[in-house]
Amino acid sequence: MIYGYIRVSTDKQTVDNQKFEIERFCERNNLEIDEWIEETISGCKTPDKRLLGSLLEEVKSGDLIVCSELSRLGRNLFMIMSILNQLMMNEVRIWTIKDNYRLGDNIQSKVLAFAFGLSAEIERELLSQRTKEALARKRSEGKVLGRPYGSKAINVKLTGREQDIKMLLERQFSKSAISRIYGVDRNTVAAFMKERMTFS
Repeated sequence: MIYGYIRVSTDKQTVDNQKFEIERFCERNNLEIDEWIEETISGCKTPDKRLLGSLLEEVKSGDLIVCSELSRLGRNLFMIMSILNQLMMNEVRIWTIKDNYRLGDNIQSKVLAFAFGLSAEIERELLSQRTKEALARKRSEGKVLGRPYGSKAINVKLTGREQDIKMLLERQFSKSAISRIYGVDRNTVAAFMKERMTFS
């Protein structure tokens, strides 16, 4: 499968330019896009909060993702590295047009996958350390952490994913499949749909 991935940050931008670039690129390289993924969302959002997250779960070994440039995948280096590492570890190719990257199953890509994975792991460790230090400081100041016992959280892991979940349901994804995409229990998906989603 060959996927064309397009992302713009605001509804004032248009996907047309990126789509035109990808179509011209595919024409020059004798490729044909099997499925387009287009979304309007900030690249600061993690992949699991974007259609990109569903794509990352869907792609298989040998598939190809074409996008205009790496910045379409994310707005910071470590997010992009993590995504590229996941793709390359799963033997999924990604080609970009403006950056002219051809990441796939060659030795250079495997070296990059190692570097990307290591950098992302270091960033996760640093983030975890900063979080623990901040929590320890708040405890030392006498602040009570967490929500009151018995209260329900205003935001849960699937908050903000209502439209994406509706789209997945329309595409005949089961609750179990959706739970795997977002890394939650099937019962969490069912409860979220019951308590926080409306269907017309």
